[in-house]
Amino acid sequence: MSLALLLPAGLAAFAALLLPLLLHLARRHEQTPTDFAALRWLRQKPKPRHRIRFDEWPLLLLRLLLLALLALWLAKPVLSGADDTRPWIVAVPGVDAATVRKHASDTDARLHWLAPDFPSLEEPLPASAPAIGSLLRQLDAELPAGTPLTVVVPAMLQGADAERPRLSRAVTWTVVDGEMTAAPSPVSPPPALVVRHAAGNDTGLRYLRAAALAWQPAASTSSTLQVGTQDEALPATTVPLVWLVPGPVPAPVMQWIESGGTVLLANDSTLDGFAPTSTPWRDDDGTALVEAGERGKGHVMRFTRPLRQDVMPALVEADFPQHLRALFDPPAVSPARVLANDYAPVTGGATYPVAPRDLQPWLALLIALLVLIERWMATRRTRSVAP
Repeated sequence: MSLALLLPAGLAAFAALLLPLLLHLARRHEQTPTDFAALRWLRQKPKPRHRIRFDEWPLLLLRLLLLALLALWLAKPVLSGADDTRPWIVAVPGVDAATVRKHASDTDARLHWLAPDFPSLEEPLPASAPAIGSLLRQLDAELPAGTPLTVVVPAMLQGADAERPRLSRAVTWTVVDGEMTAAPSPVSPPPALVVRHAAGNDTGLRYLRAAALAWQPAASTSSTLQVGTQDEALPATTVPLVWLVPGPVPAPVMQWIESGGTVLLANDSTLDGFAPTSTPWRDDDGTALVEAGERGKGHVMRFTRPLRQDVMPALVEADFPQHLRALFDPPAVSPARVLANDYAPVTGGATYPVAPRDLQPWLALLIALLVLIERWMATRRTRSVAP
């Protein structure tokens, strides 16, 4: 263990130790001189030299100790090297707590759930599936380097991320019987599309309407497609826009895209500076049907063919609604279910130093206690005049 000071300049407060010394040195009992007639004729002798005398040594020492501790508190002392290296055994929710205790051969081992804040095994089982990889990395970073770590897991894990955990220590990975509660798969609602077309030209609209109806639940007959001409107002940037107007894209639409909008252009719509960087949709032959790129904060997609059955047969195929919806749906969530044996951590991760223990709270308690004792000693009735 070693003691360090985060603010050594606080030790300058040790100069305050002179204050109680001066107070106790200046304190004297009142002395009244009395003249005796018989002593007036005696030969005057030199007065004896006064010795430095401090009254009430216990109170003086207590005040000096109090000021010394206050100066040390101002210097922000920390203690390092006093880490608790008792073994840790963490259990993934879904494992029986009794089974975990059987694997605790060391009676000093600390038993916890692998859950946020690492609650004790005595607390109720966490309900939700935890982010196993993230929690293992956090625990590895917080534990001292010499602390043994055992992880008890069921055969099938839920909540795993795409990368096997890489930790700074070797982990005892124990697979037991148990089952984790699977997190419900998020179901995204069908996208609401706004279509703007040229007046008198509704080519391709029937295919978009059919796809939007196919996105709805079986009991619903309503559509999330809003159709209007090019002169109508644009939607909010959070709603995708299908622009089926040939020719250059007008300036208001360009500003809407650059502000963060997502647009799907017709093949004969032109956008200055548009440079495709990806192909989100291809046909069975590998030919691009939709190309995509970025513009400002927005996302631009464009059909490579007219929306006619004779040049784009994919419009009448059964999977057309799914392909069209995939253009606007958020990215799919990566699978989080994995065999426990395939997710055992590997070594080679970075080692993080454990933060030293802050001694200021303990010093504050000790200072408060000494202040109470000092006040009691300074104000007791049996004491003489206080400095």
